[in-house]
Amino acid sequence: MIDYINDKLPSNEEIGRVFRKEVKVFPELAIRELVANAIIHQDFTITGTSPMIEIFQNRIEITNPGKPLINTQRFIDHSPESRNEILAGLMRRMGFCEERGSGIDKAILEIEVFQLPAPEFIAGENYTRVILFAPKTLRQMSKADKTRACYQHCCLKYVSGDFMTNQTLRERFEVEDKAYPVVSRIIKDTADAGLIKNYENSRMYIPFWA
Repeated sequence: MIDYINDKLPSNEEIGRVFRKEVKVFPELAIRELVANAIIHQDFTITGTSPMIEIFQNRIEITNPGKPLINTQRFIDHSPESRNEILAGLMRRMGFCEERGSGIDKAILEIEVFQLPAPEFIAGENYTRVILFAPKTLRQMSKADKTRACYQHCCLKYVSGDFMTNQTLRERFEVEDKAYPVVSRIIKDTADAGLIKNYENSRMYIPFWA
């Protein structure tokens, strides 16, 4: 299934010293983890629907039936909760997942490596949806895009035993040091939204739940 999805995704052509190489716009690992999550956490009591993957020119949407069991803001750090324990156990034994709740962390880390906008997690009335966005420059991102990226980056740093700083966020957005004031503004907007907080009056930041 992942191979089928990858075949439908846009790609860029990189020209090396000798050969041309096709590079997919979206990281395969992120898609694999998010699709596996959609299958494992679907709510089988909701009829007339099933996990769905939609590919658009500028995004991918992965939807599964059922509201998430935990707040979407806590997907990165929360201990695993499975709606379908038998299915989750089977998929773990088959090597499709780890059943440790680390799938979202891996996906977001890979998205950062690919320098893509932060994914958006949506909790609907009877569905859960994750949206992966095609590449955008920092200038092209909306305020919501930047705030979401800042929060998710801060969460990743914290769960790995580190702290977010202006420098780490500049590296995440792949911008130059002279963009320090711009990134400071993003950090302030994210703090004002109540998503991150200052760590002991330093220049380091942690998620609101830490």
